[in-house]
Amino acid sequence: MSDWPTQEGRDPAVARFAVIQAMRASGAMLVMGGFAVLSHHFPSLAGVPDPVGYVLLGVGVVDFFVVPQVLAKRWRSPKP
Repeated sequence: MSDWPTQEGRDPAVARFAVIQAMRASGAMLVMGGFAVLSHHFPSLAGVPDPVGYVLLGVGVVDFFVVPQVLAKRWRSPKP
């Protein structure tokens, strides 16, 4: 008999938690990328215009704070 979990044995909350945390991590990376573009300390990013940095920063903040809240509300279990 296999030790691998079957489709019926999986808890959907575990996958949902992983997706929410992945969204937060990607938002944090986008914010760091935006700051890297705006700081002008990296020669490889010297040709990137500042508006791109502001867009990365804004999308990252929304991705970090707003999207996990929306997903959590959408995936909330109905009250009995």
